[in-house]
Amino acid sequence: MAITVKNIIPAKQAEATQTTQYTATNCKTIIDKFTVTNTSGGNVTISVNLVVAAASPSDSNLIVDTRTVAPQETYTCPELVGHVLNVDGYISTIASAATSLTISATGREIT
Repeated sequence: MAITVKNIIPAKQAEATQTTQYTATNCKTIIDKFTVTNTSGGNVTISVNLVVAAASPSDSNLIVDTRTVAPQETYTCPELVGHVLNVDGYISTIASAATSLTISATGREIT
């Protein structure tokens, strides 16, 4: 068994459409940190789904539900830390406004 610590979602702007941000390809992944920073001048919401292989984002896998992030706030998403994605599971996000929230995540891939 090999464990690789990596930046599973390099810092990027969250999209305003449901978007796959990371897939646990040929590994299990433990989420260690997930941050959302609002770089805009107004409140913006973020939703995060942890989806099992071959499924779609839905209420049944919604972990962060329209969390409001205030202007210039960084939210550390404690509800995501420690979750495990099994093989081909993925992280999907949707923001209420494009180019307003910077997301980033680190984790451990286990092969």
